[in-house]
Amino acid sequence: MSYLTGKVVVIGLGLIGGSLAKALRTRGICKTVIGYDRDEDELAAGLRLGIIDEAATDLLGAVEVADVVVLAVPVKAMETVLAEMLPALRPETIITDVGSVKGNVIRAAQELFGSVPNRFIPGHPIAGSEKSGVAAADATLFEHHKVIITPLPQSDSDAVTLIARMWQSVGAEVLQMDVERHDEVLAATSHLPHLLAFSLVDTLAQEQDRNDIFRYAAGGFRDFTRIAASDPTMWHDVGLANKTAILQKIDEFTTGLAQLKQAIETEDSRAMLGIFTRAKAAREHFSKILSGSAYSQTMTNTETTFHAQPGGQVQGTIRVPGDKSISHRSIMLGSLSDGVTEVTGFLEGEDSLATLQAFRDMGVVIEGPHQGEVKIYGVGINGLQQPPGPIYVGNSGTTIRLMSGLLAGQAFDSELSGDASLSKRPMERVAKPLRLMGANVETDENGCPPVKIKGGQQLKAISYDMPIASAQVKSCVMLAGLYSEGETQVTEPAPTRDHTERMLRGFGYQVDVDANKVRLSGGGSLKATKIDVPADISSATFFMVAAAITPDSDITLEHVGINPTRVGVINILKAMGSNLELLNEREVGGEPVADIRIRYAPLKGIKIPEDQVPLAIDEFPALFIAAVCAEGETVLTGAEELRVKESDRIQAMVDGLKILGADIEGTPDGAIIRGSEMGGGVIESHDDHRIAMSFTIASLRAKGEIEVRECANVATSFPNFVELAQQVGIRVRKEEQ
Repeated sequence: MSYLTGKVVVIGLGLIGGSLAKALRTRGICKTVIGYDRDEDELAAGLRLGIIDEAATDLLGAVEVADVVVLAVPVKAMETVLAEMLPALRPETIITDVGSVKGNVIRAAQELFGSVPNRFIPGHPIAGSEKSGVAAADATLFEHHKVIITPLPQSDSDAVTLIARMWQSVGAEVLQMDVERHDEVLAATSHLPHLLAFSLVDTLAQEQDRNDIFRYAAGGFRDFTRIAASDPTMWHDVGLANKTAILQKIDEFTTGLAQLKQAIETEDSRAMLGIFTRAKAAREHFSKILSGSAYSQTMTNTETTFHAQPGGQVQGTIRVPGDKSISHRSIMLGSLSDGVTEVTGFLEGEDSLATLQAFRDMGVVIEGPHQGEVKIYGVGINGLQQPPGPIYVGNSGTTIRLMSGLLAGQAFDSELSGDASLSKRPMERVAKPLRLMGANVETDENGCPPVKIKGGQQLKAISYDMPIASAQVKSCVMLAGLYSEGETQVTEPAPTRDHTERMLRGFGYQVDVDANKVRLSGGGSLKATKIDVPADISSATFFMVAAAITPDSDITLEHVGINPTRVGVINILKAMGSNLELLNEREVGGEPVADIRIRYAPLKGIKIPEDQVPLAIDEFPALFIAAVCAEGETVLTGAEELRVKESDRIQAMVDGLKILGADIEGTPDGAIIRGSEMGGGVIESHDDHRIAMSFTIASLRAKGEIEVRECANVATSFPNFVELAQQVGIRVRKEEQ
């Protein structure tokens, strides 16, 4: 049998030490588990219960033969135990600990050894319960929990690896962190909540009516105060060992509590709602971080795969989620308005939620979203507050580019960052015109995020001729224009989405449009309004194409936005021979909408008119699928913008379709696609939601199963895509790991 190491000595057989010893022994990870505890009864129980192989009554004798020593004693006892075992330590022995405070352990080791030994690897398992003692030992305690190790610069790399593997072998996820940061984080996330629970229970237990208080306590009280049943001695030691960081967090909490008290005393409803909505949103946000299922600094780390079986039909009537572009802008302009803006149909996808969270971080009170409804308590055009740190926007290119313009006019410094995919996308296209306006904007060395913006700059209006057609660049300059002296003018080389212009007018701000020129003057104000977000035509496109390519299909998509700057996909599908009609056309909140019905009809290849390319730029991955299913040749030109989206969408579609056997070749600004059959295969979506959904609908005409990998980012724009696809007849299932 192969062991990770030989003899492991666990000093202290409490819950953590006992559980680790039991897990090491039952999983056969080391040759021998030796236990040592000053309490002879605990030591005897550990041997009797099969938690350890051997019970050591002589600390020095046990340490002398150890390959690994695990210090599982209270944090205040670490120095004493280290001093006692020092004479028996061999240079090759690896030492680690399980304490929730690392600074005091490092200081103790420095004082005893002169410098921290390079084979001393501090560690901290984030696991436990209110139970204590060796009888509570649980071999599964660390499964699916995190263990933080805090190696020092001089730490031996082999020792670090062994300690990491030891924890991984008992089911834990191992993270690394520096000592000071560990103690700050744990003061906030563990130490402060425990101390508050102790304090609350102690305070209420001294009330005269304490019997009624505890008799009628609801579940929330019981859940919060459960941790007050933890070991008092251990938490006494933690409180002293991490005093500096804990006191800082207590001060921060006291300040927040005072603000809530003031809001209740003065019946300041907005302040109260602000605290409660931010807290609710943050709790949900961090719950998703922990489950790895949403935007965060480790955005969407769940591995998601779509398995699409060949065949099927597309039938029914559905409404796809709200338009992402309009959802973004409703939060931005609603936050800058005077009054309360009510939004319905809001897209509850990760990109839009990233925008919503960004404005909460800047002091805007936002209720919801709940079933697409959001209420925004505007702070006025100059009312934003400095966020507590960098603004993280996940995968949303719209958010980072539009907010760059908006933040350029603020009095405070700001920083915008995103996930790994967004961090490769070009930002100089917005930074350059902002600099012309007097903004102080820095991008990373490669011109990509993070974007750092210096506040307090007086912006001046400019006339800007965009080198490429981009609604994001146009909107960025316009939003900066709100804060500029004079009239800002943007000239676009080809039509792009005009949602910003329309919505600014909806908020009462004057915007002049003359052919390809857009003008506005700074210094105005926005008035709150009501916004009904239409269904997103980009999301509807997948079902439009699905019905267009699949015999006997007939689907109706309700309340779809048909903004003239977004209807390229409709025009292109009609030109290819699609049986597509617009029903119940109307205008809602300044945006034209309609129900779109598509029935199958044979498609033919076409030369896509270049004037339609900007009107369908996000829809081309799905249109590539339509082109493969059409008779003859389809030629796309003038679409170089596709190469700098979430992925190089031209290359991603070319590579994927070739895997399926399609006849396609990429060009610098587009592709040549010939009608051909598709087989099955494994497709890499490159974390691009539109690539993932496009290859899913390709299964309708494929001859074999299509497995699409890296699909987690579908949640950025279309969180219920798989459910709707299954509803209308697409044979797809989602696998998450």
